[in-house]
This record gives sequence, structure tokens and C-alpha cells, in this order.
Amino acid sequence: MIPMQILLAIDSFKGCLSSEEVEAAFSQALTARGADVRSLPMSDGGEGMLPAFITALHGQLLETEVHDPLMRPVTASYGLTPDGTAVIETAQACGLTRLSAEERNPLVATTYGVGELVAHAFQQGARRFIIGLGGSGTSDAGKGMLQGLTNSLAPGGMIEDILNGPLAGCSFVLASDVRNPLYGPEGAAHIFAPQKGATPEMVEELDRRARQFAEESARRMGKDTSSRPGAGAAGGLGYAFLQYLQATTQSGADLLLDLSGFDRLLADTGLVITGEGHADRQTLMGKLPERVMRRAQAKLVPTWLVAGKASDTQALLNAGFSRVDNLAPDNMPLEEAIRPEVTRENIRRWVESVWNQLPTI
Repeated sequence: MIPMQILLAIDSFKGCLSSEEVEAAFSQALTARGADVRSLPMSDGGEGMLPAFITALHGQLLETEVHDPLMRPVTASYGLTPDGTAVIETAQACGLTRLSAEERNPLVATTYGVGELVAHAFQQGARRFIIGLGGSGTSDAGKGMLQGLTNSLAPGGMIEDILNGPLAGCSFVLASDVRNPLYGPEGAAHIFAPQKGATPEMVEELDRRARQFAEESARRMGKDTSSRPGAGAAGGLGYAFLQYLQATTQSGADLLLDLSGFDRLLADTGLVITGEGHADRQTLMGKLPERVMRRAQAKLVPTWLVAGKASDTQALLNAGFSRVDNLAPDNMPLEEAIRPEVTRENIRRWVESVWNQLPTI
């Protein structure tokens, strides 16, 4: 009999299982042996954001037709809560997964569909927006989003028409852990565009476009947010929200933990299990498992980190994790380890191997 409640707060295993799926596998294996388990689906604002935030906010999923990065019609989902908060995962419209490898070209890819998503949510009564920035296939500094938003709410008009009109009373919170500025050596183009299909020449052109747009926008709006941390998120989409929609930024992980009442739940928790697909030193740079551990540490609740693969184990232990484990055996090939059914079996085996150690925590 386990004399404590176990709280699961595990990020998705990218390319393998969602946060909900990972936690379901852990929960099934633990409860089968009699453990008292509570699950909180997790996301830092990127992949898996919608189900995690909608669960925390008791909202519902809605669908609408928008345009993808190449302006093709697609169906995208977003969340809406009873109090008029919209949860928008921008990758639903402009995500890299919307494009095949051959189609990736950030010189032409647009965030137009994100503006359509925001507009649709507004028309359904949303006045507060939580915007998840992650997984984009774009690098247009959010120009497309502004165009899509304007064309949806004020056809033929200008962005000022909706900023001073319909959207005047709206608030926007960007859920993102990216701290990069819009342009420059650490900006959106140089750091993120290559993985979206940009050649070195394209990177220089994208950076030039972003700088030019920021200069034009500064003259137009009387302020310049291009160097703000997070302006470079999602190919500069963060900048457009900061510059034009007076958005604020918050760690996606911390925002979700706050909305989930995580700190309150710790009062009845004896062990927290967190994790992600690959844990290493970068986990300690504000990623979700580290944010979970810091909060649990403040309440003197031990946190175990369980990852598909864990590197830099000693550094993770030194930082405060009580235990750090690999799910996949060291000799298992990566392509085998990331198969969903293999990961579920590895979780079951891990629970079996540590079961007798749980009561002594």
C-alpha cells in the first residue's frame, strides 16, 4: 500500500506520445498496483498545449477553417472557456507539421491563419487570449497574422481599425519559453529559420525583412518591442503580438502550473513524477520538468524525473531532482525507443522495477 498520493506532471514525449498518453500509461501501471495517482496534462505552450490548457480551464474545443502556411484551407482547433478565454495553439494554423519537407520555405510561409483563429475566437465571445507559440513553420515576424486578423474583422481596413475598435478591450498572454529578440544574431531568422527550410541566404533575407518591418512598425506605433525577450518566438510571431496587441509574455510551463492549481495540489502529494522525451542540461534552462521540480522543492515534495532518454544525470540530480531515470534501455535504438507501444511497455517495466522503492520516499 502506497502511503502517499503521486502527482503526474509530465510533458509530451515529442514524436512519440502526448502528455495525456504518457500520463495514462504511468497512471495505469501505478494504479494497477494500488497507488493513489492524480494526473495533470502538461505543456509549455508548444505541442500538446490545447488539451493541457483546456483541461486546466474546463473549456471546450471549437473548430474553424483557416489558411495554413501556404494559404491552403485547413481545419484548425482552439479552446474556449466559459469565462471567455481563448486558448490558441498557433501551430494549428502555421505549424511546421502542416508542411512536407519539400514545401518548407519560410520566405513564403505565412502566419495568416493565426489571425483568422484569433478573429474567430473573438467572434465567439473571447476577450482574453492565451497564445501558445511553438512549432511554427514560418518566419514572417507575424505580418501574416496581422493581415489575417484585419481582413477577418475589418475587411478592407487597417490594423488600427481593429486595435482601436473591436480588440480595444482584449488582453493577450503569450505562453512561450523562447527569449530571443526579433532580429540579429540571436533573432528568429538566424536561430530558428534553418530548421524550417531556410538556406544561409534566406536567413539573411528573413532577418533583413524582420528588421525593416520593426523599423516601419516603430514609426507607425511610436514604440519598438523588437528587442523584447520572446519577440523572436515562432518566427517573430511573438513580436507582432507584443508590438501591436500589447501582449505580455509568461513561461508557458508556469502559466499552466498556475492555472492547474499545482501548488495547492502539492499539499496532499507525497511524490511528483515529471518527465519529457529527452532530459539533459537544457532541461534546467526553464523547461517544464525543471519548473515542476522547483515548485515541488519549495513545498519539500520530492520530484522524480523519468525521461525516454536522460543525459547529464548528475547535473540534474545536483539541481534538485530526487531521482533521474531512463525509460529506454541504453542499447535500444532510437527508432525503436520512440515507438508508442514500446514506450508504454518501458513505462510498465519501470514502474515494476521501482515499485518497492516508492513507500520509502
